Amino acid sequence: MTPITRPLLAVALSLSALASANAETIRVAIGTQDTTINCATGGLLIRELRLLEKYLPREGRYKDASYDIQWKNFTSGAPLTNEMVADKLDIGSMADFPGANNGTAFLKAGKQSFFITVLSGSTLGSGNGVVVPKASSITSLSELKGRTISVPFASTAHGMLLRAIAAQGLDPQKDVNIITQAPEVAGPALQANKIEAHADFVPFSELFEHRGIARKIYDGAQASTPTYHGTLVAGDFAKKHPEIVVAFLRAALEADRLIAAEPEKYSELIEKVTGIEAAVNYLYHGPLGLQTRDNSWKPEYRKALATSIETLKLMGRESPLKAESFIDDSYIRAAFKAAGLDYEARLKSYDKLPLKAHDAVTGKPITDFQRVAGIWLLGEPKVRHYASIEGAFADLRKLEAEGGKARGIYVHDLLHRIKLLAPNAWFVADAKGQLSAFLQKDAANAYAAAVKGKALDFAAAQAAAKAL
Repeated sequence: MTPITRPLLAVALSLSALASANAETIRVAIGTQDTTINCATGGLLIRELRLLEKYLPREGRYKDASYDIQWKNFTSGAPLTNEMVADKLDIGSMADFPGANNGTAFLKAGKQSFFITVLSGSTLGSGNGVVVPKASSITSLSELKGRTISVPFASTAHGMLLRAIAAQGLDPQKDVNIITQAPEVAGPALQANKIEAHADFVPFSELFEHRGIARKIYDGAQASTPTYHGTLVAGDFAKKHPEIVVAFLRAALEADRLIAAEPEKYSELIEKVTGIEAAVNYLYHGPLGLQTRDNSWKPEYRKALATSIETLKLMGRESPLKAESFIDDSYIRAAFKAAGLDYEARLKSYDKLPLKAHDAVTGKPITDFQRVAGIWLLGEPKVRHYASIEGAFADLRKLEAEGGKARGIYVHDLLHRIKLLAPNAWFVADAKGQLSAFLQKDAANAYAAAVKGKALDFAAAQAAAKAL
């Protein structure tokens, strides 16, 4: 090394050290709701598959930056909001109703948050539900007058319950006794018959059904009130680091693509992380799922947020929040563009994840989806699909005779077009032996009378299929 190059090298090393010393460490603190499984593409899957690291910006002003990615899991939206307002979290996912509380809390603190994407939802309103203990004689919401109903307070299920009770002509403040109860407390309470009814959000109504401790008597789809879960960001963080917000949304889009391609595989991953059975996860994330994964701000979801803000009044809370200024779709539009996706096309599409399958018995393509059914056997990586409920039940009998055991059996409500867990559904056998499924017993009875058929529970429907 010459005397000339030696000082040049020293200067270079000095500049490098200075740049390193001045390199920014950017905190990206993300609040998730792992057990709220339709938030999976905005949390659990991104974290477990390390998708955010793949998209974080590394050029321009981020060339020398390092990232401190922090993850924190919550069981509901309210405590997640508290930490966002306290500047302990930058990004968080929750439903429309707690999201309205989030925006209100930020404004009250002199700050602002933005709802930046939908993750999963239902323009029909499915996802929230009301259950009763398995042995309860109650079969409809109207029978809950004068009774005690528990619900996680300030949750989307709370908002649904208030609206549903009011739609029955009842006063939520006087005609029912609503108490607060988290899902992890409600499950044992239902099993021990310590509560008369419980309202909850994704996936707990179905989870309690699947575990045999409750029956769903009401689904949000009956109220025809759209609902969704999505992602919010603290306004200051979004304005300072818009590129990171877009990177997060690109990770969410990839998570969505992965679970769409292999819903059983990632339903298993969700079970591994949360303990929520894969069969329940698949009910939501599989083809024709109970809710639809959708990152676009459809008018129905904008309306859902406005309705949630109005519902705060039923709780005696006033909010200056306006849905039109709270929603910011610029980040998700940028993420779609960066990923080479067509946002406008998705915005116009209301299609669920399609079922592209052949009947497991006949091998023929399934083209009519009103009475399709599915069976997920223990030990099998994929769900078997059937063009008819009676075909599925007949095949189930054979599979069980051979030692097989179903981890999940799926049918679809004929009226509301929502996916159901068959063991808790009601059925009607018409004169031709064709089976149709229903969420509620009174709906099954009405349809049976209309078609001169017979209303059946799951066991009777299986027996009817045996007789075919």
